[in-house]
Amino acid sequence: MNEKNMMEAFMIYQELSTKGMISRDEAPGYLEESVRGLLMQFAEAMGTTIISAGNFIYLIPYTIYSDYHMTNQEIKDKYLPNRATNMDIYLLYVAVIIFIGEFYDSYQTTQATREFITIDEWMKQLDERIEGLKQMDQEALDMLEQEYEYNWNGIIKQWDSIDIIKEDVKRQTARTVSRKSFMNIASKFLQEEGLAREIGEEELAITDKTKIIVQRFFMDVEYNRGIMDVIYKFTEYKEFRSEGEK
Repeated sequence: MNEKNMMEAFMIYQELSTKGMISRDEAPGYLEESVRGLLMQFAEAMGTTIISAGNFIYLIPYTIYSDYHMTNQEIKDKYLPNRATNMDIYLLYVAVIIFIGEFYDSYQTTQATREFITIDEWMKQLDERIEGLKQMDQEALDMLEQEYEYNWNGIIKQWDSIDIIKEDVKRQTARTVSRKSFMNIASKFLQEEGLAREIGEEELAITDKTKIIVQRFFMDVEYNRGIMDVIYKFTEYKEFRSEGEK
């Protein structure tokens, strides 16, 4: 094994583990196949993977056991108000999935089908999906909770508990309990994690990083835990339930 390549891969991984991302200019050795192979081995051993998007290289955790996986508490401390609970985090997860799904025609394609979405459009889609879940038979929804280990009833109640405050966006801060303020928090989360970028006032586009993540992970039920099926195919579950009752 080439010692130079080993050290080059180790130095790149060390930079990635510290920063989460580096430019290709900072890692010229990444162009060498042998260095990339070693780098991927290092990443896999730590429950992570390496993706390249545009001019950047990213370190992505792909298991909850990875040291680089962001915990619920870390998300809460960094992005959510002090009063936030785990249910706010679960609602944030759903909002993120729906945000990305709007760019991929509800995940029916691996190629983005739109250029941007406004925060109000995103909020409307989140509301419609949750309203769709509310229309499900309660027993069927309970069964989905058990199957996918996700608190859908709690998410519905959490969204319903957030007041719809019609006020100027500049006045809606993290301290304002409103759906718009929640969407602004979700927008900040996406932007700071490199998953979205603001291209106009309240207009968001996905990043190259997001596109690669979607192509490699989001379509795999192993990673999305079937959550997308529940969000985008709840009518199928209703039909299944109805057939089962016949």
